[in-house]
Amino acid sequence: MSTYDVVIIGSGPGGYVAAIRCAQLGMKTAIIEKYSTLGGTCLNVGCIPSKALLDSSHHYDDAVKHFEEHGIEITGEVKVNLEQMMSRKSTVVSQTCDGVKFLMDKNKVDVFEGVGSFKDATHILVDKTEGGQETLEAKHTIIATGSKPSNLPFINLDKERVITSTEALKLKEIPKHLVVIGGGVIGLELGQVYKRLGSEVTVVEFMDRIIPTMDSALSKELNKVLKKQGMKINASHKVKSVERNGDEITIKADDKKGNEVEFKADYCLVSVGRRPFTDGLNADAAGVKMGERGMIEVNDHLQTNVKNIYAIGDVVRGAMLAHKAEEEGTMVAELIAGQKPHINYNLIPGVVYTWPEVSAVGKTEEELKDAGIDYKEGKFPMRALGRSRASGDTDGFVKILTDAKTDEVLGVHMIGARVADLIAEAVTAMEFRASAEDIARMSHAHPTYAEAVKEAAMAANDRAMHI
Repeated sequence: MSTYDVVIIGSGPGGYVAAIRCAQLGMKTAIIEKYSTLGGTCLNVGCIPSKALLDSSHHYDDAVKHFEEHGIEITGEVKVNLEQMMSRKSTVVSQTCDGVKFLMDKNKVDVFEGVGSFKDATHILVDKTEGGQETLEAKHTIIATGSKPSNLPFINLDKERVITSTEALKLKEIPKHLVVIGGGVIGLELGQVYKRLGSEVTVVEFMDRIIPTMDSALSKELNKVLKKQGMKINASHKVKSVERNGDEITIKADDKKGNEVEFKADYCLVSVGRRPFTDGLNADAAGVKMGERGMIEVNDHLQTNVKNIYAIGDVVRGAMLAHKAEEEGTMVAELIAGQKPHINYNLIPGVVYTWPEVSAVGKTEEELKDAGIDYKEGKFPMRALGRSRASGDTDGFVKILTDAKTDEVLGVHMIGARVADLIAEAVTAMEFRASAEDIARMSHAHPTYAEAVKEAAMAANDRAMHI
């Protein structure tokens, strides 16, 4: 029986980053992964493949709709080769997963392929994929088993026509009509992929707006832009049945007035969130206390009720984001090593990788109102930027919310070209508790999209230059 300082169950962004940091800190480390490739949901069937398809479909969309205005003429028809697009996506995934394997080898982390489960608080049983079992003794264990797509109880996911995001990433044909149940990040991203490729796309959302957890101004702007692109958005619709008859799917929902609405499609993507995946972990054997809906209860140090067992990422409270899991993996490794790290959960950014992109960090305007905080708003439209006009990406804005008395930045909300990258400036500023004045005084290169951040900061004090 092998003994380790730390055993990590799950090799997603939280798990593999925790493994690297543990190894860097001199701990003998092992990681257990039930699939044949490392990287978890994010690398295999989440962030990475979806971004590959978003980029490929964006190129196609540009070629069909925008090349001509740039003086680029294409002789003949521009066609989608879906097989090649999926092949490229798979190559990107493979290269990324291979990179994680390289990092495990480089940091001398032992990798066990199989299903890990607790025998007790200090022993992990590995049911090996290749057959047989092995028991690992662990001074500390980190649970990083991630999440799976959620479903509605009355929907039969056949994974052929009624699908989750996992199947949507490997379709062999472009849907004629794709109905997306759920107007959150995943549904909108994949919906836009297939809209660009020629599908009719209809989004059915239970809440009164898409991306409902983000600032309402972002929801409103994204809704407007997606409709302009041809996507049909149906908010305040409660889906009550999904039935398949051959290649036809019938989705029935009640609108906000209680009237029944029917949608017909050849594919239905169910994108109603994700749930913690702790099946088969046998946490009871270790005495680990579980919370609601499979969530693992932890303290502020991500420690379970069993002091040598920690949990991170999608199995614990908070946003189900890869970068949040990475921060937690690093923090737990450093806590085990006796250091005193911290995470500011208010400054974990959120991103939607549609085009235009959407990103945010800190408090929404609704949250500030609910908390009774007196605030100011600075807003700057992307269309007022020279860089945006040069590229043709004029949709969107940057909105900065500041404390009315101190001018400290409390929240930043963006929609536009490359705002997934621009949000890092806001995170940095807020980490150092910058004021809008601080950002306004910083030189931003011209012409760039980032100038919108500076201008929004100036607008918070009524002195924007270019509007």
